[in-house]
Amino acid sequence: MPNRNLKKMNGKNILIIGAGGQIGTVLHDKLTELYGSEKVYATDIKAQPERNIIGLDVLDAEGLDNMIETNKIQVIFHLAAILSAKGEQNPKRAWEINMGGLFNVLELAVKHAIEKVFYPSTIAVFGDHIPLTNTPNHVPLVPATVYGISKVAGELWAEYYYNRHGLDVRSIRYPGVIGYQSLPGGGTTDYAVDIFHSEAKNEEYTCFLSEDAALPMIYMDDCIKATIDIMNAPKESITCRTSYNVSGMSFSPIEIATEIQKRNPDFRVKYIPDFRQQIASSWPQSIDDSLARKDWGWTPSFNLSQLVDIMMQNVRKIYSKTEY
Repeated sequence: MPNRNLKKMNGKNILIIGAGGQIGTVLHDKLTELYGSEKVYATDIKAQPERNIIGLDVLDAEGLDNMIETNKIQVIFHLAAILSAKGEQNPKRAWEINMGGLFNVLELAVKHAIEKVFYPSTIAVFGDHIPLTNTPNHVPLVPATVYGISKVAGELWAEYYYNRHGLDVRSIRYPGVIGYQSLPGGGTTDYAVDIFHSEAKNEEYTCFLSEDAALPMIYMDDCIKATIDIMNAPKESITCRTSYNVSGMSFSPIEIATEIQKRNPDFRVKYIPDFRQQIASSWPQSIDDSLARKDWGWTPSFNLSQLVDIMMQNVRKIYSKTEY
């Protein structure tokens, strides 16, 4: 991570909401490492006492209010949400959690004069009427899933609270996030994590997307770097108050499978697309993140080959495999 930014949140009391999720787990560890456990507070729907994560429902406005006031919170990372695939199984519930939780955070941030709020968006905001390759930051947003719909609404509310209340809300559109530190949380890009677990267990992997379904992706370390960098950027450098495109790489299932097979020729994959393929087909194959690069210096550090090396080595350790 760029050293120029690491000190910007020093001394601030930080709250992570949704700290037990795929990204929240790693972000919690990184922020604790950077700024100290005494400055980082964390909640999730399920308590994890061993990791100092308090059990708190994001829809519990009173409990969240008390958490912010008691701990004199100054910076909030709001990560709690129901993702794309799980959201389609219960759209009304996904909308309730994704939007109700965001409103609680925004209202309490204004009440307590929170300095900065991070709100993650997603490539699921894209839909029809856009170029599927090198998708620009500013295009019509007509998503095909309730997850994407909720995130478009969230982007607009973030901009509204900035314009109406001066609340400094910052957002990036996460592509598919790939990491070994935690399990995925019900997203359409989860295959790119699941595939490594099958390889580590010497199992054939059944992919729920078609082999040529290219999507924007990012390695977890780059995802965390982008999340911290945008929050540490000078306020005047943030020109986009909806959400920034951010990407690390783009690839299809067959491309990542081929990379794995270069290291393990015995690994096999079959492709049986399910309802998630329809979701993936509505998303970009690659995105243009030049605005994030221009405004706050975003640049990824990992390519596909490096990602596969890291994932195979570390997921194999989970299953007590020897490194290749």
